Amino acid sequence: MNVDLVKEVLLWCIVINYAVLFLWFGAFVFAHGWMLKLHGRWLRMSEERFNGIHCLGMAVYKSGILLFNLVPYIAPRIASHHAG
Repeated sequence: MNVDLVKEVLLWCIVINYAVLFLWFGAFVFAHGWMLKLHGRWLRMSEERFNGIHCLGMAVYKSGILLFNLVPYIAPRIASHHAG
């Protein structure tokens, strides 16, 4: 596996993961009441707690994208730029 393939795979991982994050955010904003009602059937929690859990989850997911996809994508690009 060459470096160009790894960079392409990481780029697609970034695109797919951000699409998932935007879908999650969109569902949270536009279907908030429905999601709260759905989760409320299984778990008893206040709206504030529900909002906090989702905001924290999105923050952790975004941090994971940056740490595991974006940084490994940028590092070989910088290294190949300086090498060539």
